[in-house]
Amino acid sequence: MSTTTLIGALLPGVPLVAGLLGLLLPPAPRDADGSGTGSFRPGGARARQMAIALGVAGAAGALALAVALLVTLDRPAEASATWVDLGGLTVSLGVRLDSAAALVAVAVAAVALAVQVYSIGYLRRGPHDDVDTDHRYPPYAAQISLFTAAMLLVVVAGDLILLLVGWEVMGICSYLLIAHDRRLPEAPAAAMKAFLVTRVGDVGFLLGIALLGVSAGTFRIADVLAHDHAAGTLTAACLLLLAGVAGKSAQFPLHTWLPDAMAGPTPISALIHAATMVAAGVYAVTRLYPLFEATPVALAVLGVMASVTLLLGAFAATAQDDLKRVLAWSTVSQIGYMTGALAVGSPPAALFHLLTHAAFKALLFLAAGAVIHAVGTTLMSRMGGLRRSMPVTFWCTVIGLGALAGLPPLSGFWSKDGVLTVAQEAALHGTGPAPTWVGWLVWLAGLVGVAVTAWYATRLLLRTFLGAARLPLAHPHDPPAVMRWPLLLLAVPAALLGLAGFNWAFARRLLLTPTAGEPAGEHLLIHVGPELLLPLALLAVGAGLAWLRWRRDPAADPASALGPLRPVLAAAFRLDDVQRALVVRPTKALARAARTADKVVVDGAVEGSGRAALGLGGGLASLHRAALPRAAAGVLAGALLIGLAAVLIGGAA
Repeated sequence: MSTTTLIGALLPGVPLVAGLLGLLLPPAPRDADGSGTGSFRPGGARARQMAIALGVAGAAGALALAVALLVTLDRPAEASATWVDLGGLTVSLGVRLDSAAALVAVAVAAVALAVQVYSIGYLRRGPHDDVDTDHRYPPYAAQISLFTAAMLLVVVAGDLILLLVGWEVMGICSYLLIAHDRRLPEAPAAAMKAFLVTRVGDVGFLLGIALLGVSAGTFRIADVLAHDHAAGTLTAACLLLLAGVAGKSAQFPLHTWLPDAMAGPTPISALIHAATMVAAGVYAVTRLYPLFEATPVALAVLGVMASVTLLLGAFAATAQDDLKRVLAWSTVSQIGYMTGALAVGSPPAALFHLLTHAAFKALLFLAAGAVIHAVGTTLMSRMGGLRRSMPVTFWCTVIGLGALAGLPPLSGFWSKDGVLTVAQEAALHGTGPAPTWVGWLVWLAGLVGVAVTAWYATRLLLRTFLGAARLPLAHPHDPPAVMRWPLLLLAVPAALLGLAGFNWAFARRLLLTPTAGEPAGEHLLIHVGPELLLPLALLAVGAGLAWLRWRRDPAADPASALGPLRPVLAAAFRLDDVQRALVVRPTKALARAARTADKVVVDGAVEGSGRAALGLGGGLASLHRAALPRAAAGVLAGALLIGLAAVLIGGAA
């Protein structure tokens, strides 16, 4: 095993060990009144400090290994060993490393480290910084480490079964972390919803992997990609894989879990939305893209799914009052841009937007956490006027929202431009493996999304930070240093990462082209030309409409301009109600019917047989308990009848 592959193998191993050790730590003891201030006790404080050390060390170690991998990896590398051989169907333990894997690993580890550090301050509340009201911090930090390890396993896995293991561990960790604050009644329900909805997609993902493995005779990714699959098998497998992608990456129609997941702690929202859970589906398609490239039907389905999701998330974000739900719906929309780039044949554009989105969305969620931590509410209708009291948070939010909306020269502008450019090429010139109409669909949806995103990003900034405070707030202030530094550090890539697209070496890494000799300047991820004017005009229109509405009446919500559409958009076109009517209620009704049938038919037959046997036995027992004279008379009568029958039968014979 070379040094490069050893680093790849250690990459998920370091946070895994930190997470497993963290699970052995006891939670801080709680006081009799349940206040959770047990961290004042020596055992509770020690457990918390050890959990912090393990969590931060695991994430920092993973980041160091990811950077080392990025620096040392000059060509794709792979190492594997057979783990299980089931009648010629092999499962291997190994890693498959390329530049895209290294870049995504850096993003995952960086966001995980920021979340671990930020959580130290975020989950420490009270009048003094030394008061810790969260007695479950040790398992929380350990679960973040396991979550990080699972995503890194997905990134470096060289076998589909290993990828599936990481995929499923992420689902378990997301359930635990969303439900972390059990004092909130909505948290357990949101965690259960996220778990069940993503499991629906994971069934398809598992079946797709099984089809590919059986077809190729192995689950090793390199062999699966090299195998000549039958057309029907390949189409079915890719469509099944897309079900898993729709679940994990919150794409239509399995997107409904993601906004409800905001019931979890804000740092967990940053982790799920920026670089782990929702990014896993995009990365999985990129990893297996040669299979999708040979399946235009799957790419067409992906394009439709991406376009619907992009617009659905953008329009739903326009009418939300909850700060975190606005960002959640924006994540749904931005993932639509990534899957749209994949649908029109450009994994580099999808990965570029994945990296920039990881930076600015993590920044936005952590900035939102700072606001919530300071004012004690998530509702924008109760905020306002925070710019002067929270200047650091304000400017970090400006950078994050600018990148989200696509404001030049921030990172999101360049990566979103890359997606729109490849979609335009596919629409106008028929480039890419998908049908031309897919390019038109993705391009037009992306352009509409630019205007809508600029509108709701401007509304969020105005409602939260500008104008007058709508309710009296108790001394809002910027977060403490342990929460402020992750914000400041994430603001750097959120602002500048897009400019890396001008760098030929960076572009080649994302383009997965290890060959040398190509002229610099070709195939760069950023295209500067007249095609930039239309997105910029749409951005100005969207932001301008929100600003003009606010200037007319700073006390009013710009979303009031939506009129009767507002409740429909706030409910995300009521697709949750549709899902509840078509899936949840029939499933519950079927479960009740099955329970009734089991109770009445199955249990009734068994219990009825038992009652009949008891009744018959009781009757026979009552006959056997007859008095002696009556019993003797019965025996004699029976003997007489038998004798009479014998005489009659003998005479007849």
